[in-house]
Amino acid sequence: MGQAQGRGWEGAVLKLLRAKDYVFTVTGAENVTAEYRRVRFTDGGMLAVTGVHPTMWVRLWFDNAGKPHQRAYTLVDPDPAAGTFSLEFALHEGRASDWARAAEPGDTIEATVQGTGFEHPAPAPSHVIAVADAASLPALNSLLTTLGPVPATVWFEGSLEGLPCRTAPHHDVRQVARRDAGRHLVEEVKAGLPELLKDCPHPYVWIACDTATTRALSAHVRKELSVPRQRVNALGYWRAD
Repeated sequence: MGQAQGRGWEGAVLKLLRAKDYVFTVTGAENVTAEYRRVRFTDGGMLAVTGVHPTMWVRLWFDNAGKPHQRAYTLVDPDPAAGTFSLEFALHEGRASDWARAAEPGDTIEATVQGTGFEHPAPAPSHVIAVADAASLPALNSLLTTLGPVPATVWFEGSLEGLPCRTAPHHDVRQVARRDAGRHLVEEVKAGLPELLKDCPHPYVWIACDTATTRALSAHVRKELSVPRQRVNALGYWRAD
């Protein structure tokens, strides 16, 4: 599976887009909770070439019954000088989670870098509004760290108990149980957003949940609440069955 043609149409498209391929090597792994696992890697020379930016992610390639299967993960604590980083996996059923559960030092996995990027909002946010879950927690941590002392309101779907959430006193974190395939979260966010946006000259809205939830909230923020498109960053992290 080392060549683009072995990765089906996705690999061929990425190759046409001049994506860069690397091989990562596992150096260690630990269970943060029973459903959340951190795996540490050496980067195969990647960071020296790409550099590092906030919320940076890579595509990992897994074999799924002989078919290529790719999933994107955000780098955690990347160290370009050492050529190391970690990835954090919210564990559920699926090939990527199965691989992460079994990962041990010496294992390797192929990866592609293409499409990742980050633009600092301009003007700088007066308030950050974020909607996330366990799958996007590493990206949320990177975002909040990058934006520093800016006040933030975070809706987090699920429980943060035991998870490595890097929030600070100036972050208002609201945990919301997952119910009705994410519709409960949508309702909670819709109810709270107008008050937050009322006296906010430069909001920045960041949404990273399951695809259906992300689409519903991003459309609501832009169309119903009139937040400019350039002040909204929305990316579906996974698809609910």
